[in-house]
Amino acid sequence: MLAALPLPAIHASHAGTWLREANGETRSCGKGAAVNAAADTPLLVLNAPLVATRLGYPDLSGLDLLELYAFVHPAKFVVPTPKGLAQALDLPEAEGDADVPLLLQRAASRLLEHCEAEDWEEREGAWSSLQSLGRMRWPWAQVIAPHVRKPDRAEKWLFSTLPEWEEAPDRPQPAQVAMDEKAIEGRLEQLTGKGAERREGQQFYAREAGRVFAPRGEKGRPHLLLAQAGTGIGKTLGYLAPANLWSELSQGTVWVSTYTKNLQRQLRGESARAWPERRADGSRPVVVRKGRENYLCLLNLEDALQGGFGGRAAILAQLVARWAAYTQDGDMIGGDLPGWLGTLFRSRAIRSLTDQRGECVYAGCPHYRKCFIERAQRASAQADLVIANHALVMVNAARGRDHAQRPTRIVFDEGHHVFDAADSTFSAALTGAEAIELKRWIMGPERGSKGRRRGLAARLADVSGYDEEGGDAVAAAIEAAEALPGEGWMQRLIEGIPSGPIEELLGAVRSLTYARDESGQEAGYGIETEAAQLEGNFVELAQQAADALAAIRQPLMKLSVRLEKLFEDGPDWLDAQGRARIEGARYALGWRIDTIAAWEALLDRLGGPADPDFVDWLAVDRSDAREFDIGIHRHFLDPMKPFAKVVLEPSHGVMLTSATLRDADDWTEAVARSGANHLDNEPLLAAAESPFDYANRAEVLIVTDVKKGDLAGLAGAYARVIEACGGGVLGLFTAIRRLRAVHGRIADRLAREGLPLYAQHVDPIDTGTLVDIFRDDPRASLLGTDALRDGVDVPGESLRCVVMEQVPWPKPSILHRARRAANGGGAYDDRIIRARLAQAFGRLIRSKEDKGHFIVMSPAFPSRLLTAFPPGTPVLRLPLAEALDRVALGIGAPDPERAASLEGEQTG
Repeated sequence: MLAALPLPAIHASHAGTWLREANGETRSCGKGAAVNAAADTPLLVLNAPLVATRLGYPDLSGLDLLELYAFVHPAKFVVPTPKGLAQALDLPEAEGDADVPLLLQRAASRLLEHCEAEDWEEREGAWSSLQSLGRMRWPWAQVIAPHVRKPDRAEKWLFSTLPEWEEAPDRPQPAQVAMDEKAIEGRLEQLTGKGAERREGQQFYAREAGRVFAPRGEKGRPHLLLAQAGTGIGKTLGYLAPANLWSELSQGTVWVSTYTKNLQRQLRGESARAWPERRADGSRPVVVRKGRENYLCLLNLEDALQGGFGGRAAILAQLVARWAAYTQDGDMIGGDLPGWLGTLFRSRAIRSLTDQRGECVYAGCPHYRKCFIERAQRASAQADLVIANHALVMVNAARGRDHAQRPTRIVFDEGHHVFDAADSTFSAALTGAEAIELKRWIMGPERGSKGRRRGLAARLADVSGYDEEGGDAVAAAIEAAEALPGEGWMQRLIEGIPSGPIEELLGAVRSLTYARDESGQEAGYGIETEAAQLEGNFVELAQQAADALAAIRQPLMKLSVRLEKLFEDGPDWLDAQGRARIEGARYALGWRIDTIAAWEALLDRLGGPADPDFVDWLAVDRSDAREFDIGIHRHFLDPMKPFAKVVLEPSHGVMLTSATLRDADDWTEAVARSGANHLDNEPLLAAAESPFDYANRAEVLIVTDVKKGDLAGLAGAYARVIEACGGGVLGLFTAIRRLRAVHGRIADRLAREGLPLYAQHVDPIDTGTLVDIFRDDPRASLLGTDALRDGVDVPGESLRCVVMEQVPWPKPSILHRARRAANGGGAYDDRIIRARLAQAFGRLIRSKEDKGHFIVMSPAFPSRLLTAFPPGTPVLRLPLAEALDRVALGIGAPDPERAASLEGEQTG
């Protein structure tokens, strides 16, 4: 048996607290005793922020096993629980909470053993990193030091060890090829494996997917396919088969776009069946692409390592540097950087290590040739398959950004979210937060602020020195940007002393929004009011703000023209890197110019006649009554109109696919939310029904005696359902407040029965990690909101029941009201609700072996919504006590009497 590290260890859950002394004795103790022990000496803990929450002691610090794991095994996955740690380190699992402290001591010993092992894969760079961490007083440094030997030769600096990307010629246009159905079926059989069960639904789906790869007959008229694939069809391989065949025959690139990071990870794994990890020349045929804000910025990391970060954030930077040496692609958000790493440090420093503000200096960066973002962009231009997300595909199409080819063959998986992604992409928002970011981008950091951030003058110093007109344009933009909000803008607005025309307008927005608010949320969430019936003074302030914005945009446009001329006919000293830097600056300028122009257009229309294509409103954004932003918003009434123009028309073939694309058998809404109505040609429609036996594997239980607004009753119902199921419950809420209230009432009670309960917006853990924890423990349950409704794939015993606290009504916002009025009133609401119910129900049955209950706590669940569930699924209305009996018994034969009574209701 592995010896335990002789350091005291603590474990705290909702069921209690256990402390193990260095001498090997474990005892249960109260929170006060645990806090005193933690204050006296560093304790071994697992996930210190979570333990701190359990103890109610936010200042808890100690020797966190997760930090040690991140040092020893950067870029290796581990579920951050005692069970997950034991599995990752090949240790016996703890049988109960009382055994966890001993497990922590053994895990620490195992990790230190790895540091001494000759075959430690991540040894390179560890000693140098440890020296830096020691100077920062990292608690683990002195413990680890005796176990990490000094290398014979000085270790290389991280930035000299990273590989460089290489330029490659543009890929030629794809060949025009036709694929017959037998060839597609053959490729599908190849991917699923010979001898695999032949699935007719998957074969049909793959044949239909192949239609979008046919040669286009007319410009502006792409092949557009809407394909619903019921859960269990195998849609991923269903569309990858024709995509793989087409890319092989045509030498072209297929883009597959997702809405969630979870599906991106799944696609990366599935694509290995169709493409090798690397080609003969070492390049990757499959590339994952995300927005720049997802990747580690090496220049930001260098700044952090050289003093840009202080305190705990500096330690985080060192651990990120360890990860950077071993990461597959530098993806910090949903990639191989542990999602829990940032939360350990209770810091937003993770985000500040990415390119959040569009201030990349491109070829002017000393790490340009090693940049993860540049590598991914160039690799995608040569790839057979690019796995991206909806937002990136739309932004690429709208702005012609980066170095990758414009997508011409696109599969939008999770296609029911394309409307939402387009709504976000093609909107405009003039807010204080956005305006202050623009000011920083132009002017650089304000006095007294730290970091490497530089304004236009610093980023284009050599250009300004060479080109007088360009230098004058930079100076004019900087002068005009003084009109934008600065640090402390929110407090000035609250005090009624705005500074400058933009702040004055935002102050008027705030006053008018509060004056017109009728929501009754004076101390609650954000408030809004429509931008209509505006008084003359407000319109005058808007025009003054528009003039101030125009004064910024005009010199930026002039600068863009000067950069274009410099790019076309540059001086002798302008080498390839300099040209690349100018090209990057031109792109960044174009983005900012377009943003300012959209703001001006928004302001110019205030006070005038309403534009039927747009919905405008004023908003004060708040969280728990704390104001964090104020602004004016504009959205397209139908965002699929610009989507069709920008994304669909230039494409040759586009597929939108999902398990919940249409409303029962009705395609009307799916067609409208695809952009097809804005094209000249009709879309192709296909549906492959799920092979799952919902009639015998699932039940929908509508609980009729939990009153709306009764928090105590709702919490009690959730606790009893989780107890009856023995865990494995996914609870979905429409409001964060109710989620927190229910969790606070039942977590301790459930934990004492060995049923852990986790929750979004409560536990200091990111959503992806919460799902990992839930998936890993069949006795755990998870409470969450929209993010868990259709982005979670948890097959098997870990998810046996889904509970919704009420019907997921649409939020009654100004934007929703306008769209509701334009799309059929109540029928529009019903379509949205049915889609949400279908997505939530889809979490329950993920494989043919799965079974379980779907529960809605709604005394008056409308019968017209029942078609959201798969045909044949038993639907029962019953009181909570009877629902608990059915849950406890498990899925069996449905009650014939109840099923018969509801058969007409479900089909009527």
